Amino acid sequence: MVFVEGALPGERVLVELIPSNKKSFGRGRVLEVLDASPHRVEPSCPEVDHGCGGCDFQMVAVSEQLKLKETVVRDALERVGRQDISSLEISTVALPARGYRTTVRCLVVDGVASFRARQSNQGVPVASCEVAHPLIQTLIAEGRFGTGEAAPKEVTMRVGAATGDQMVYVTPSIAPDTSVPGDDKVVLIGADDIKAGRRAWIHEEVAGRIWRISANSFFQARPDGAEALVNAVRDAVGDLRPDSRAFDLYGGVGLFAGTVFPEDCRVVMVEQNPSSIADARVNLEQDPNLDVRIVKSKVESWTPKRADVVVADPARQGLGRVAVSKITETDAPTIVLVSCDAASLARDADLLGRRGYRLDTLTVIDLFPMTSHTETVARFVAS
Repeated sequence: MVFVEGALPGERVLVELIPSNKKSFGRGRVLEVLDASPHRVEPSCPEVDHGCGGCDFQMVAVSEQLKLKETVVRDALERVGRQDISSLEISTVALPARGYRTTVRCLVVDGVASFRARQSNQGVPVASCEVAHPLIQTLIAEGRFGTGEAAPKEVTMRVGAATGDQMVYVTPSIAPDTSVPGDDKVVLIGADDIKAGRRAWIHEEVAGRIWRISANSFFQARPDGAEALVNAVRDAVGDLRPDSRAFDLYGGVGLFAGTVFPEDCRVVMVEQNPSSIADARVNLEQDPNLDVRIVKSKVESWTPKRADVVVADPARQGLGRVAVSKITETDAPTIVLVSCDAASLARDADLLGRRGYRLDTLTVIDLFPMTSHTETVARFVAS
């Protein structure tokens, strides 16, 4: 099997094979499209022609992108996860394809924001970004982040779509000649400032609540996507009896702990990032009716107890064997897994299946249109 970057299903293409040490599959890239798919389009973003590799689905019609992602998820579950999904109905959630990203991380090249070239660490300076929120667009176009030996290596821009908050976080430090538009409204901070004890954050509104998000805390890169995840996770959790016990693993700033469980549910949130934990304490204290206890720990080191439901939102690599073992020791009848990679979802589905859990429902959310990135919410039930 060969995975070909830049090819669409049904196309006839001329391919260059990429050297690889993988035994089970190979990789290649398209050199020429001989017979194009009816769903192939010209990229709408001018930065693609300049070499930007940030959006690898620019050549796919927007109406077809979510269908392709569903196909990728199905294939991964069957081929990698060894799942029988012949009777599984997969729900999908489409989101706007442009102007959505409220967080971007860029390299700094010659003082300006730069995205990486496709499958490369080389920075490509850009004047705009089609998928970025308008506030981010302005920071990209007009921001100057320093030159010479004092220039930072990276810059992360984060804004609140609902609040208008803006933050520019540079690594490792702010250069003397840094200039950002509307600097009186922008929080400008360096990684060295954070190490020295300074704190910086923005606020965003999701699910009818305001969330504090610090420079080193994870939060979804679009608020409507975060809200779509909240809805999907809440549906997957389902109805719980009064005084139920729930675990929210990799809890971040408290998004799921504060939204998806009923008020009479006892929730334990497990998170290891100190910045996220500090935000979660602030965010969850807003609602005195919530019963949430925060545990600072890696999930792999956490001591599980009996639960009625477990929600887990791990990083891209997924849960893995140790975390799956910990989760299944709770004997929870329902496990809700949020995955941002189809292969990771498939591997975790296989591990959960070996421990007596069956994939019951699945939702694919198009959190990042114009890219091949997949986001899923899967419910597993004890067999």
